[in-house]
Amino acid sequence: MQDKQVLSNEYRMEKEILDLYSAMQNLNRATMKYAAGTIKVGMSLRDIKSLCEDYLLENGADSFWYWGVGAFVFAGEETTLSVSGREYKVADRIIQSNDIITIDLSPQKNSIWGDYARTLIFEDGVLCSAIDKIKKDEWRQGLQTEEYLHKTLVDVLTPDMTFEELYYYMNELIVKRGFLNLDFLGNLGHSIVKNKNERIYIEKGNCKRLSDVEMFTFEPHISTPNSQYGYKREDIYYFDNGELKKL
Repeated sequence: MQDKQVLSNEYRMEKEILDLYSAMQNLNRATMKYAAGTIKVGMSLRDIKSLCEDYLLENGADSFWYWGVGAFVFAGEETTLSVSGREYKVADRIIQSNDIITIDLSPQKNSIWGDYARTLIFEDGVLCSAIDKIKKDEWRQGLQTEEYLHKTLVDVLTPDMTFEELYYYMNELIVKRGFLNLDFLGNLGHSIVKNKNERIYIEKGNCKRLSDVEMFTFEPHISTPNSQYGYKREDIYYFDNGELKKL
């Protein structure tokens, strides 16, 4: 009876932790939806950064875990940039009638992280709500490839796969699709921890299994060769009884 009670307490504790992380990801989704409905042509990247960070803090976050920045915002040709948060500075730029914007959110509450990114497209002054309706082939194919990579992750990942194996598998797939990995360190994601310096990465040489960590991000940052534009989609994943799930 005592053993059953211990197991019950452990399960409840795990569920409580999962619920806390889910709350941060739900906040990220709500923030992105708010931003998508608020951003207008002529708005500055600085204003977009502020509206996202204000929304995060007003709706559940108490701070930002990645170098104190809650929203990394890039547009146009800067969507190909991959920089450390320590070096990030928001560009002095406004949104154009036809434009591409990447927003990467990193809120936290009581050291529980959220981590979420999306690339948004404006065409003829209107935000494109459906990827398959994007008229510019290059932009549409970039976002479709991001969706494909995340779907493939769910299809192929097993608890025994290592970070390094996933690194090689996905980088080969990115190249086969005609794209490049833009990440400045070459990785595709990281473990979710409480101290950013303790993260481990989807990178060459990391032989830990994906199931050895509680949660991890998958965040391919990609572009086609010689393109001015980059694309990013980031979600948090975890294993539940051997099944990969998105937070």
